[in-house]
Amino acid sequence: MALGAVGLRTWQWNNKLKSLLLLAGFPVLLYLLSFAIVLLVGAGGADTVAGGLRDAWAATPGLFAFACIVAAIWFTIAALGNRWIVDRITGGREVTRKEEPRLWNLLENLCISRGLPMPRLGIIETDARNAFASGLFPKQYAVTVTRGLMESLTDAELEAVLAHELTHIRNEDVRLLVIAGVVVGIISLVGELVMRGRWFVFRGGGRRSRGNQGAAGALVLIAIAIAVLVYGLAFVLRLAISRNREFLADAGAAELTRNPDAMIGALRKIAGHSTIGDVPAQVRAMFLDDAQASGWWGTHPPLEARIAALVRHAGGRDPGPLPEPAATPPPAPSQDANPWHQAEAPQDAGQANPWAGQAGELPWWRRR
Repeated sequence: MALGAVGLRTWQWNNKLKSLLLLAGFPVLLYLLSFAIVLLVGAGGADTVAGGLRDAWAATPGLFAFACIVAAIWFTIAALGNRWIVDRITGGREVTRKEEPRLWNLLENLCISRGLPMPRLGIIETDARNAFASGLFPKQYAVTVTRGLMESLTDAELEAVLAHELTHIRNEDVRLLVIAGVVVGIISLVGELVMRGRWFVFRGGGRRSRGNQGAAGALVLIAIAIAVLVYGLAFVLRLAISRNREFLADAGAAELTRNPDAMIGALRKIAGHSTIGDVPAQVRAMFLDDAQASGWWGTHPPLEARIAALVRHAGGRDPGPLPEPAATPPPAPSQDANPWHQAEAPQDAGQANPWAGQAGELPWWRRR
């Protein structure tokens, strides 16, 4: 198929290069944030802008060293426990062949056909229709699907989704996503603390002389500008995780299963049903579909574009958007629920009819 011309080996090397660049650029961004924090803290005691910048430059290395130690600890935690963290966030749990034989057999057959190691298999008990692959190292790789996805897809469609996630593992997309999630998460967190922490400068406002208020204000603006720059770079880094990974994973699913129609059918059934609770953006980037981040500024291309690519390059057939299920009409109210209806109580033979002349006799207007 045409998408295969991109070259999986080239894509894998590209992902490795991006991972290295993220790791190399992280200390630089962290240093800039450390400098902004020192500027904020020391702005209140600076007499001039130049003096405040000079003092911040001299004090930054110590804070930067501390920040690197904290970041290294966090990277270690993420490297060793990323699968556990993702499961805690999404509500996923590991399943065995005995618990989910249908899902297990489909994934195992795909792995055997390509000589791939069997990743861990997980389930999220939700009606949403989604799936994702995760892991930083081969022994951590996992494929997780939702209960709603399993119940709504046919075997062929479910196999295509599993093949899609296996392609993410083969292409090392999952490793890049984990590293990017950690880097962007730390930078965004510290940057937001800087933006919200500018009030700290003014806590000692009464102890400052009028002569350095202008310098302090300028230093605060410089610190905020640096924080905004770093925060923006972190956002760009998140967008730099190419959305082409989803197109290539769809192509990989069509190649593994030899059934592009199944992948198209799965995407059609997923559309509009993929949202899984309140999940951070760094984790949603791993999902098969993220309706909250699709489009030009998102981490996922629109489903319509992915379906069109499968039709154009893999020869798939698109049945079009699935019709929405007809609304079930409300049940008709029972007579017992009608407050104006009174069930006719059986009358005893000997009970007198107040409208009849004698017991059980018809009223006079119905007599003949």
